[in-house]
Amino acid sequence: MSCTADKLALVGWGVSGLVGRAVRCQDRRVDVDKVTDELYGLEPSSFVAARTARVEEARAKKDREAVKAVSALKKPTVVGWLVNLLSRERPEDVDAVLSLGDALRTAQRRLDPAALRELTTQRQRVVRALAESAGELAAQRDRVVGEAALRDVAQTLHAAMADPDLARTVRRGRVLGAATYSGFGPAGLESVPEEDDSAQDVEYRPDPAAGAVALAELEAARASEEKARVELDARERDRADARGEVEQIADRLRALDREREHLAQRGEFARQAERTASDAVRSARSGLEEARAQVAAAEAAEAAVEEP
Repeated sequence: MSCTADKLALVGWGVSGLVGRAVRCQDRRVDVDKVTDELYGLEPSSFVAARTARVEEARAKKDREAVKAVSALKKPTVVGWLVNLLSRERPEDVDAVLSLGDALRTAQRRLDPAALRELTTQRQRVVRALAESAGELAAQRDRVVGEAALRDVAQTLHAAMADPDLARTVRRGRVLGAATYSGFGPAGLESVPEEDDSAQDVEYRPDPAAGAVALAELEAARASEEKARVELDARERDRADARGEVEQIADRLRALDREREHLAQRGEFARQAERTASDAVRSARSGLEEARAQVAAAEAAEAAVEEP
């Protein structure tokens, strides 16, 4: 019997029967919002199996609306999972980053170029750091994500900072995929709707005053380019100095090699001279011994002659 049929059968039952039936009816309902939060906290590889399990639970409870709503939930991409992971594991950091969006919009309304430049530079720095945190969180779960995915995470955070609705979606951790952000105001972000039965992309109207942000970003980019150029020039000078030192060392090594070869040749000549001298010494010693023997023989002969 359905919840509606249960309610119709309550006529004439009394208060206790009404409460009992109402409690059982409430127990059959599935908290779709809770299930959605649970599913979008999972890795993409686990999403489909978990969604199927939740659909079966809703079907067992005969909650048709929940079956329809949960079945319609889309599997997030790796980028969507990473952003959702940040919203769950680093909520304070995410909130701090997204709060810069409010400051940017305030500076934009006031047409304050100095504040826009400072906030834009700060935004680039903190978004980069938060994207790196997403990679670290993935690594803690034995997942390796590439630089392209982390760039998309940063792009999604930039988009969320540009529009309050996108920021709210990111904070809830219901992002399906990467956002697109050109730097000229709000951009589309695929996310899980809170009330609609099916997930769909959210469309946003361009901000008429976004040109001020774009100008600030352009000036910040030019300043970064100039800083990078100066740094490049300095590194090229260092490389030229190092290259000159390497060439000097190479010349010295070549000179040492030539000197070593020369010394090796002299050593060989000396060894050859030593061998020749040794042979001469042996020959002389042999001659000396032979001469001594001859002297001794002569002396003996002379002594024999002198005897009467």
